[in-house]
This record gives sequence, C-alpha cells and structure tokens, in this order.
Amino acid sequence: MNIQTKFHGEIEIHSDQLWNFPKGIPGFEDEKEFVLLPIEGNDIFQVLQSTDTQTVAFIVTNPYTTVADYSFDIDAPTIELLNIEKPEDVFVLGILTLKQPFESSTINLQAPLIFQMNNRKAKQMILNDNRFTTRHTIGQPKETK
Repeated sequence: MNIQTKFHGEIEIHSDQLWNFPKGIPGFEDEKEFVLLPIEGNDIFQVLQSTDTQTVAFIVTNPYTTVADYSFDIDAPTIELLNIEKPEDVFVLGILTLKQPFESSTINLQAPLIFQMNNRKAKQMILNDNRFTTRHTIGQPKETK
C-alpha cells in the first residue's frame, strides 16, 4: 500500500513493515498503525510514521545509546497486551524532541516505546521512575541522575 509521510513524501509499504499499537500512543489514541522508516544517511535515528495521518510522525532512537545505565522493568499490563514471553522478543525506542542546536534535543526516557517483534505489536509504556525524565538532553553524558 502507498502512504503519505511527513518526511519521505509518498512511499510504498508492505504489511510486514507495520506495527500495531492496540491502544494508540498517549495523545494519539486513534493512531493504531505505524511504520518505522529510515532516515537517509543516519543509522541512529528513525521515523515512527502513522500510516493513517501524514502529520503524525516521531523521530525515535535507541535510548541505550543515550543513557548507558538506562533500565526498567516492563509492567504486567504491557507484557500481557504485547504477549511478551521473553526479553529477546522486544526492542525499545525513545521519542525525540528535536531542537537547535541538535545537541540540545531531548529524548523521552519516562515513556519508552516497547516493540514485540514476533507479533508486531507495540506500546508506549509510562514509567513511574523518577530517575528518568521526559526531556533528557541527548548531548548529556551517558549517565542517569
């Protein structure tokens, strides 16, 4: 199918590229289907693009490259919703807020995106952990407070 994207124009995607967010993303509960798209010339960041709404797209990255000791437990409701059986079934991304200069951009460590690779379901999980913020500057050293 073809979709209109915020950063890539019109592109063709295949069903095996789709990620289903059964409950949407907080603030975007009606957006249930997304695709991860590369950013040309950049292996660190990707675009999480809604397949339904062109303007709903988030720049995402692996939070473990930003904060060396980033860790959390996935809560029971998320494990159940995504049918997670073992840690190897998932990967985690964080949503960025881009700023100028780029080093002052931030990543949301308080609400990671959890992706279950076997069934292609995903969820943004809100942490109750005061070690992490919604606006961790990516230019900071790779350590938590």
